[in-house]
Amino acid sequence: MSDLLDLIENVPEDLSYEHYRELVELLNRYARAYYVDDNPIVPDSEYDRLYRELEGIERNTEFKDADAPTRRIGDAILNSFATVTHGVPLMSLGDIFNDEELQAFNKRMLESTVSAPEYCAEPKLDGLAVSIIYENGILVRAATRGDGTTGEDITANIKTIKAIPLKLALLANEDNEYAAKEIPQYLDVRGEVFMPRDGFHKWNEEAKKKGQKPFANPRNAAAGSLRQQDPRITASRPLTFNAYYVGDCRGAHGEGMDEIMPSTQYGRLQFVKSLGLPVNPLVRVTNGLEGLRDFYEFMGQKRPSLNYDIDGVVLKLNNIALQEELGFTAKAPRWAIAYKFPPEEEMTEVLNVDYQVGRTGVITPVARLKPVYVGGTTISNCTLHNEEEIKRLGLKIGDTVIIRRAGDVIPQITRVVVEKREDKDPATLKDVVFPTTCPVCGSALERVGDEVAARCTGGLVCAAQQRQAIEHFAERTAMDIDGLGERIVEALVDQNLVKNIADLYTLTVEQLEKLIIDSNSKEERTRLLGKTTAQKLIDNIAKSRQRPLNRLIYALGIRDVGSTTANVLATNFKTLADLMQATKEQLTTINTIGEVAATHITDFFAEPHNQEIIARLFAEAKLEISACEQVSEMSLDTKPYLNKTFVLTGTLSHLKRDQAKQLLESLGAKVAGSVSKKTFAVVAGAEAGSKLTKAQELGITVYTEEEFLELLKKHNITV
Repeated sequence: MSDLLDLIENVPEDLSYEHYRELVELLNRYARAYYVDDNPIVPDSEYDRLYRELEGIERNTEFKDADAPTRRIGDAILNSFATVTHGVPLMSLGDIFNDEELQAFNKRMLESTVSAPEYCAEPKLDGLAVSIIYENGILVRAATRGDGTTGEDITANIKTIKAIPLKLALLANEDNEYAAKEIPQYLDVRGEVFMPRDGFHKWNEEAKKKGQKPFANPRNAAAGSLRQQDPRITASRPLTFNAYYVGDCRGAHGEGMDEIMPSTQYGRLQFVKSLGLPVNPLVRVTNGLEGLRDFYEFMGQKRPSLNYDIDGVVLKLNNIALQEELGFTAKAPRWAIAYKFPPEEEMTEVLNVDYQVGRTGVITPVARLKPVYVGGTTISNCTLHNEEEIKRLGLKIGDTVIIRRAGDVIPQITRVVVEKREDKDPATLKDVVFPTTCPVCGSALERVGDEVAARCTGGLVCAAQQRQAIEHFAERTAMDIDGLGERIVEALVDQNLVKNIADLYTLTVEQLEKLIIDSNSKEERTRLLGKTTAQKLIDNIAKSRQRPLNRLIYALGIRDVGSTTANVLATNFKTLADLMQATKEQLTTINTIGEVAATHITDFFAEPHNQEIIARLFAEAKLEISACEQVSEMSLDTKPYLNKTFVLTGTLSHLKRDQAKQLLESLGAKVAGSVSKKTFAVVAGAEAGSKLTKAQELGITVYTEEEFLELLKKHNITV
């Protein structure tokens, strides 16, 4: 009963056929703008409203025109695909793979012309070739290539692809010399059905969430989608289409193809485009061998940024008369060739799995492969990212795998060829065992919460992390060792003078003055540091022995402990020894210290290697670390902004951002990086952006730089 009431309540006011046609044509125009031109005219809500109105008219009338968008879905489920015989064979192309073969092709074409051949150059889409038949402008049949002579009838599925018009139209905006003047009586257009990359990735993400098997690649996705027995499944897949050839065409008055269509391949593509069929926008006319080379190079460079897969370029003589003169072999046209890019996927064997330690301590498994040529280069190893990826692949050492390398993208293993295990001795297949300790320094590995990355906790001792650890230790906001920059740190590590931060304090002028430094000068590739610079650096290292506790805590490089968190810790623990003995429970009782940060802190100090380095800093380097004022000792008299959160945004002209932060912290404030309801105030310099906008929306106090300086003066701070 409710369904009946719903139908009655949603009966459109105008049930005339004229109004029905207006809706059909309007919706088809909107669909073309969205799916073909990538230039939506109206919001989705307006399209949906008109679509529902069209459905209402069809429910209450006999109007059901073939080109109505409602005809795209709703065909019965097929038990099998009928066989279709192509009126004109749907041929494949010959392939070439290098410049020598390209030269040979151009030479053959040159023999058929009196000058440098003119070509129509097209990207070679990696999808499924189809033939689509229109009679009097209406889509009546579509078929796969099959063996070139016979294919499978996929009409119901092709109709679900929104980029393909159900009815041809003379597009008003196609004002060019190649545009069709009238709708052909018969048109057999060939093209490629493919799945765009963004649609492919979105589909796979949804499939994984639903526990379904994802597609291996966009081409397989397109082919599988077109061969669904239920057209509704095809309709749910993000497929599209590009036309690339006209098999046959007859005019409304019996004219042949050559009479009504342009005399070039490029012109004929523009002809079908003017009827509403999508044509790839990168198709172009080019001349001679250099023109072909330029197009191949251009498409190779553009390939990674395209939203669809291509596996090469298609090169066709542009002149149709010359095409007909050259004709066909038994399998392919003589006047066209596919110049393939180096393969993006190949099979190879996993010989072993090693583990690398990154500069931040992340452990990355790397598959060592039997060398294979893929994507234009020889690949002998491939990252496996993390332990979860190994489990997802179900990888074993000795497995045969498929390697994919698209453009300049880092090569990756897309899947294990499980079927190949049957051909191997089971003894040669070994499980991949992820390490529990760092393969470089032996420190324990840490994985907190839901994160998939495992990290080495030996940040102060691990050789893989030593450069970053030393550079961080010397930063101005850490131990402030002026002159100890990236080049000098690199030289100290490479020349085995420093292995960890404690070694900095054992350096001598004599060692440093002979340090070999890479030079920025082209004339002088290397240079010695020299005695004067060496003495300055030794003096600066000596000065760094005396620093407040918050600086040292930050300098240790504990994960998730930035300068603000270091300040909080230093105001809750008088000495580093006190902090090292703190438990997770104690740490999480401190405001702003959460479970994750507490875990990183306790894991860091529990690592024996780190304890050893810290002991050396005090015993050998003789650090003199001063305590910071404790929270228990603070009051609003000395810390007027105690536990108040400020945010700095924009460019400050009178003082640097770090200075402003330190001044606020001296007044007890916490300085955060983002605005929230808990923010007390925002200091906005020039060109302040979204943080200022959010503060204004939340009604948070905003100080200009001048107002901020006045605020500091009130608390006896002069900049």
